[in-house]
Amino acid sequence: MKTQNLGLVVATALGLAIPAVAGEIRGKVTLKGTPPPNPVVKDLSADPNCSKLVKETVHVPMFRVGPGGELADVFVTLDGITGKSTGASAPPAVLDQKGCQYIPYVLAIQTKQTLLVKNSDPLLHNVHATPTVPGNKERNEAQLAGGPDLKFTFDAPEKFLRFKCDVHPWMFAYVCVSDHPWFALTGADGTFVIKDVPPGKYTLEASHRKAGTLKKDIEVTDGVVEVDFVFELK
Repeated sequence: MKTQNLGLVVATALGLAIPAVAGEIRGKVTLKGTPPPNPVVKDLSADPNCSKLVKETVHVPMFRVGPGGELADVFVTLDGITGKSTGASAPPAVLDQKGCQYIPYVLAIQTKQTLLVKNSDPLLHNVHATPTVPGNKERNEAQLAGGPDLKFTFDAPEKFLRFKCDVHPWMFAYVCVSDHPWFALTGADGTFVIKDVPPGKYTLEASHRKAGTLKKDIEVTDGVVEVDFVFELK
């Protein structure tokens, strides 16, 4: 038996605590103040094909805020880490086109991770990725109704890389591309969890496309680190 394994057996037999090799970051993001109203998509009704699919009023979800100020679509990530991407082996992420909208409006992937863009509508869309960071290539491809999924990958980290549809100019989505796996997007309840973080001192960054960016210095050990962010609108 190897010495390392023998030590593990002895520690277990004596009931000693065995340090974990990774920690966890969790928290909540809230918005203080009243956000501007999400704009109504007025052009949608002008397209007869789209108006057949969508009967209700559609708003651009720039701010998704809960009754207690819970802020969704915030990209929370460890800042300053590069070259640790596991995207090449990660499951594909999915961006859909449904009801003449991109769903979800914001998502997050890693560099080299496959992003599948689907067309669930019975009409033509065109998928136009417009990155601004060198190393990420612009692409603009038509996608027929029932056509095969389009596959995208990006080589460089970039926050809120824009996708649009030139056929339907109100359609936008934003993709946050990370060069490591330690990130999360807040959900409707404003919460996030980042697991399996190696122990160390980091800067944790929270970015919202309209509210801006906040940062906090943290230290991760072998347990849970609680970190909350509050964006303030004046």
